[in-house]
Order: sequence, then C-alpha cells, then structure tokens
Amino acid sequence: MSGSGDWWRRKSTPAKVETYTRWSFHFFVVVEVISLGLPLVGEMVPWVAASLGLAVVGHSVVCAVTASQALDWTLGRREQPVHMLWTLGALTAAIAVMAIAISEHGPGGDGVDTAAGSVFAVVLIFGSGIFALGIRSRRRMYSVVTGFAVGAGLVAFAGRPGPEALISVLVVFLGGGFLAFTSAFSIWLLNAVYELDEARETRARLAVAEERLRFGRDLHDVMGRNLAVIALKSELAVQLARRGRPEAEEQMVEVQRIARESQREVRDVVRGYREADLGVELAGARGVLEAAGIACAFEVNGESDALPADVQSALAWAVREATTNVLRHGDAGRCAVDVRVSGERVVLTVENDGVGSGAAASAGSSGGLGGSAGSGGSGGSAGSGGSGGSAGSGGSANSAGYGGSGLAGLRERLAVVEGTLEAGTVGGGVFRVVASVPLRVSEVSEVTG
Repeated sequence: MSGSGDWWRRKSTPAKVETYTRWSFHFFVVVEVISLGLPLVGEMVPWVAASLGLAVVGHSVVCAVTASQALDWTLGRREQPVHMLWTLGALTAAIAVMAIAISEHGPGGDGVDTAAGSVFAVVLIFGSGIFALGIRSRRRMYSVVTGFAVGAGLVAFAGRPGPEALISVLVVFLGGGFLAFTSAFSIWLLNAVYELDEARETRARLAVAEERLRFGRDLHDVMGRNLAVIALKSELAVQLARRGRPEAEEQMVEVQRIARESQREVRDVVRGYREADLGVELAGARGVLEAAGIACAFEVNGESDALPADVQSALAWAVREATTNVLRHGDAGRCAVDVRVSGERVVLTVENDGVGSGAAASAGSSGGLGGSAGSGGSGGSAGSGGSGGSAGSGGSANSAGYGGSGLAGLRERLAVVEGTLEAGTVGGGVFRVVASVPLRVSEVSEVTG
C-alpha cells in the first residue's frame, strides 16, 4: 500500500493531473459497458445479448485506445490518431445500425426494443464524445457531435416513428455534446497545468539570467572606467619613458594605485553579490512559495537584522537551499519556516510536505540556482538579496542524489561559522532541513531582548 502511495507522491502536479484525466476517460468506457450490460442480459435472448454485448465491449476498447492516443496527441507526443478516429466512427455507426436492425427484425418484445434503443443511444453518445477528443477546433468538435446526432436521426427514421426518431436525435446531441464538452475542458485544464509548470521553470531561469546581467553590469561599471584610465596612463607612461621624462615613474605609480583600487572594488562587488541578508531571504522565500500556491507559516523569534553578518549570511543561504528543495522536489502544499535563538545557537528549521521516497532522496540536489532564482523573483528583492545567490551557488546545480552538492555546499558555508546541517525525511512525506549556527552570549541578549 505504501508503494502505491509513494508512486503517486513521486509524480509532479502536472503528471498527477494527466493521470487523473487519462483514467477519467477510461472510466467513461467502464460506464458504457456497465450501463448497457444489465439491459442486455435481462431483456434479450442469449444469442442476441451476446452479439450486442461483444459489440459494446469492442466499442469500449476502441474508445479507450482512441482516448489515450488523442490525449497524447493533444500533449504533442504523437501525431493525430486519424486511423483510430475513423475506426471509432465506423464501428459506432455499425453498432447503431445493428441495434436498430435487431429492434426491428429481431425477437419481439418491449424489453428487446428498450435494450436495443439503449445500445443505439449510448454507443452514439460515447462514440461522439470520444471522437471529439481527436479534434482541436472547437467548431469542428460541435460539427462532429451534430453529425452524429443527425446520423442517429436518419438511422432511427428508417425503423422508428417520427417522434421517437426526434427524441433519439435530441438525446444523442445533448449526451454527446456534454461528453465532448467535458473532454475538451479536461484537455484544456491539463494543458493549462503543464503551461503553468513550464512558466514557473521559465521564471526561475529568467531570474537567474537577470541576476547574471546585473552582476555583469556592476562589474562593467566598476572596472570599465578604471581599466580605461589604466590603459591611458600606461600609454602615457610609455611615451614619457621613451623621451626620458621622469614623469613616467609618477604615471606608473598612479597606474599601480588604480589597479589596487580596482581590486578592492571588485572584491566589494563580489562580497556584496555572494553575501545574503536573512531578512531579505525570508521575505523572498515567502513571496515565491505563496506565488507557487504553497501555504507558508513563518515564525521568527527576535529580529533577524540584529544577528551578526556572518550568521545572517549562513542562515540566508540555508533559506535559499531549502526554498530550492520545496519548489523543485516533491509536491509541497505547505511549508513552515522557524528561526529562533536556542541557548548560544541560532536554529533555522524548514519543513515541507509532499515529499515521496524518491523525491526525498534527491532533495537538495538542484542546488542554490533554482532556489535563489525563486527567492529573487519574489517581493521586490530580486536586485540583491533573493536572486543574488544564483551565481554564487550555481556550481551546485549539477548534483544528483541525497546530499548532493547543493546540501554539501551549504554544509561548507555553515562550517565556516562552526554551524551544522541536518536534512532528511521525518515521516509522513515531510522533509526537514535544520541549520544551526553558534551565537556569542553577548549577542543573544541583543536578539531576544
């Protein structure tokens, strides 16, 4: 039982919706067989019931295969199942004619007429509804349902009174139209779920790309002017040296000073790029998780801004990595984040549900790239805090398996400030990340006071 549950939990949300949609269409087939089985067995002689029963079962199987292939076609995985559509249409028409023929020329009795009429209507309804799955144009879909209804009327007029034939047309039109509308809506909903999932991935990639552009722009602003000055003064020093002028030494001293200043400015840019602010990361994580439809519960014991800079930076990276796990692994519906001072340590705990055994095994493997992009995309903190870590932890994006380079890199960052990291499932599909960083006693009172 747990194996089947893990199989379902390991699926992504789009995959779950697709599985539900596919089996819904297969359930229609079961409904067709069950709804016609009892009338055939109870009201007809055995050989007639067996003939129509086999025809109905064959029609149901063709409907199931057509629905499955049409669903794959709408998702872009195969070509349009034209042959199956024609087969379904021809088989539906043949069974409908067979039912009318048995009603008119087979064994007499009201029960036989009722059972044959049920087969006639139900087969046409399910045939038109499933046939509509293989058509993309809404207008053509309506035309197919109308065509099936008109065909039902023409066949019924051949052996039934006018009012009964008109009722047959109306029943087939309304039943087939409802089934076609339901099928089309299900396909539209499934495509929308896949598009939303793809949009979320695209948003993360765009956030990373935007942060890389920002970093490149900052480096250009810092280095562009200084390199231009260095090139100009170096050229001037060369000309002065060729003329034996003493000012050449002064120009080279100035070049050396500008080079050292450039080194300092680059270090400042990189330091600001790699360091993270805990408050900004918490706000960014809340924004991106709520935007992804994940219920969030954040609890911070004290002011995060009062923590030392190195502690904030380490915990902020933990928030980024944990956000990555929540967004990119499992199918979380809820996430709880808790930051509190416990004794002489600051403890960050992040828990999320919706993690199966397979997802738990790979949690954290995507690294900070995805998580930092997500953080940066929220709120209005994409400039520095949230997405700033995308490149800083980008090297962790190629890991695989539990304890991949995402979590390994985070452990290294925490080790710098003598911190620890624990990560793993705690039962019930819940994944927990606990980061603990030591805090000096004098600073504990400032945070909790």
